[in-house]
Parts: sequence; structure tokens; C-alpha cells
Amino acid sequence: MAVTLSEVARHAGVSLATASRAVNGSVRTVGAELAAKVRASADALGYLPNAPAQALARAATANVGVLLHDIADPYFAAIARGVSDAAVEAGLLPLVVNTDGDPDTQVRGIRMLHAQRVRAIILAGSAHTDPAATRASDAALADYRSDGGRVATVTDHGPGYDAVLPGNRRGAAELTRALLDLGHRRFAVITGPQRLRVSADRLEGVREALAGAGVGLDGSAVQHVEFSRAAGAAAVGRLLDGPARRWPTAVLALSDICAVGALGELRRRGVDVPGRISVAGFDDVPFAADVAPALSTVRLPLEQLGSRAVRLALEAARPGERPVRAALAARVVLRDSTAPPPGPAARQ
Repeated sequence: MAVTLSEVARHAGVSLATASRAVNGSVRTVGAELAAKVRASADALGYLPNAPAQALARAATANVGVLLHDIADPYFAAIARGVSDAAVEAGLLPLVVNTDGDPDTQVRGIRMLHAQRVRAIILAGSAHTDPAATRASDAALADYRSDGGRVATVTDHGPGYDAVLPGNRRGAAELTRALLDLGHRRFAVITGPQRLRVSADRLEGVREALAGAGVGLDGSAVQHVEFSRAAGAAAVGRLLDGPARRWPTAVLALSDICAVGALGELRRRGVDVPGRISVAGFDDVPFAADVAPALSTVRLPLEQLGSRAVRLALEAARPGERPVRAALAARVVLRDSTAPPPGPAARQ
């Protein structure tokens, strides 16, 4: 197996960023003694540097580009924080591009970052389900990589990219099983827009767990909405517009921001949470524990997703190496917004 730059850095007792600057060259330099130490470790381990990476490192600006849907969304803000921390640690400045989940804006963002000669691009928004949108994004990234640029993604954007993979499907399945264990059998799901792969992944996890328990989920119980508070509130409002006897006992809002909107609408209508309806979210953004009632959710290591993606992008790949697929675990966190379903008297 080929020796990686990370192994060289560990052998020399320096950071990955310092090893990269010493071996590949860059706009920032290291001292002669330290550079000699790193090169000695590279020689001892048999490390072979990547020529395109060296060329880009010498020509590129000291920037890392990150494309995400909306930095005002707490989910993406936490990922951006992880990207920023890792970039600064490596002596680089992050450039953030908001795409609003629009594939054309994403392609324009990639082209702009390419023109700015950023050292690496982190694709932190969800992949799109539209094949044409995927092809356009792949083409823009291929042009960037042909100039020696490095790409890493948060979530799965295809097998050709280094990726940090959050446990979307597994986390949704485990959360659903936790609610099944509480006794719930009537579920509704507020999930994201159908154009985003993350929505499909999380919904598949829910369906997998329900099918394993022999519990059905009809079409009217699934609400595809944008990831926003207003959309979450509107979705739960539609679920409650039917007869009370058909209300779900558990609402799975597959993003915390939608779950908070759902909680607000249930409170406005005087529906007790969790006494009448349990509500759960997904992501465990910083405010999830502070709303009332505190939100049950799936905890993703959001900042770690961003920082790990930067480290992957800065690790120079060599011909023949397969892309790295780093999976980070999700964990169910049960709080006050979920409880066993109401008894027969409460459902009258």
C-alpha cells in the first residue's frame, strides 16, 4: 500500500499542513530545518509526491472553498465551523458559497472557486437526485481536478470523490425503532425536498424500520417540504387537518429545523407534546436541547463532518488510489419531546 502524506507527517512529528508545504511546496514556506526533517521522513517511508498537487500548491491561493445550501441553517453553520477550524489550522482561509440547494448555483460556485484557484473544494450540501444536475456538477469538478484541485464531499456525491458520510439512513432507522419501542404505531414523516438525496436516504431508513415492525406508512403521512421552520409548521398543520382519530401519535421531522416548526404549530393549536403527539428531529443542532420540550433527535457530529472533509481534501492522492469513504456514526438522543403514545381514552 502506498505511503500517505499523513504517515509522513506523523513520522516527522509535524502537522499535515506543514508536511504538505514542505513536500509539495506552497505560497507559505516552512523553515529549512523543518523542511529537511519532513523530506527525510518522506524518503525513509518511500513517499512519492503527486505532481499535479505540487503544481496547484505552488500556484493556488491560500484558500479552501466550501459549497453548502444555507449557512444560516444551523446544520450547515455547524459544518462550516468544522471546515473553518480545519482550514485555519492548515494555514488556509475558507471561502463559503451558499447555493440554496440549487444545482445551477452550485455549478457556478464551483466555476468561481476554480477561477479563484482555491487549494481544495468541499462540497457540503446534499447531492441532487436529478441525473442532469449531477452530470453538470461532476463536469465542473472534473475541470477543477484536471488542474490539480482537490475535492472532498460531505454526504455521498458519487463513488469518484473522497467523502465523509454521516449516518443518515441508519440514524433514521434507529430513531424510528426507538419510537416503536415506546409503543408508537401511527407515524407521520416530515422529510426534505425530493430533489435532495439526503431526504431519500433518511426516509428509506424510516421505511426500513417500520417494515421490519410490520407497520405501514401511507402516502398522505409523508410530507416532502423544504428544510425550514415554516415548512415544518405547515406540514404538521396539514397532518392535523384531518379527523383527530386519524392523527399520528409520532411525527418524525427529518431535520431539527422542521421539527422546531412542527413543535410551534402544535403548541399554537393546543396539542400536547408529547402527551398527545411525540415529535422527533434529526441532526442535533445546538438549539435542539433548548426548545420546549427538549427535542429528541439523531446526533450527527456536524463540526467533525466539516473538519474531516478538509483533512481528506488536503491529503494528496496518487494515481491508482481509491477514494476514501469515511463513515461517521449517528446516535439517537431521546429527550422530552417523545414519550409512549396516549392510551385509548386520550385518543377519543
